[in-house]
Amino acid sequence: MKLTHFSEVPLETVSVEGAKNTKIRWLISEKDNATNFALRMFELEPDGHTPFHTHDWEHEVFVLQGEGLLVTEEGEKPFKQWDIIYVNPNMYHQFKNTNDTLLRFLCAIPYKTKPNVTKNPLGDKSVNNC
Repeated sequence: MKLTHFSEVPLETVSVEGAKNTKIRWLISEKDNATNFALRMFELEPDGHTPFHTHDWEHEVFVLQGEGLLVTEEGEKPFKQWDIIYVNPNMYHQFKNTNDTLLRFLCAIPYKTKPNVTKNPLGDKSVNNC
């Protein structure tokens, strides 16, 4: 069991090539003995974005604060606070902050299809995933 305030979870810079002004908190993960899913909180500063990338697992996203764009090969779709977003496996995607305030969202990923998160799918640097 784990019960803690989100601010007590370390805020790390997303170190994937192509990310800008993006940070992550691994709220619930394998280190907490979670065996099926990881729950992460992303924080994107104004003009921040995740890399435009793809992978074999889905994302379930809930927007807590701010506004942004979901960029996919199908185009750009705006989103705002309280919106929910589902990103299919193998779909190229990127989250962009389009406002002058912090964009914060929760993102759940499954472990069953999750690859080794220390390998960067977009380069050769080590990563903390996105």
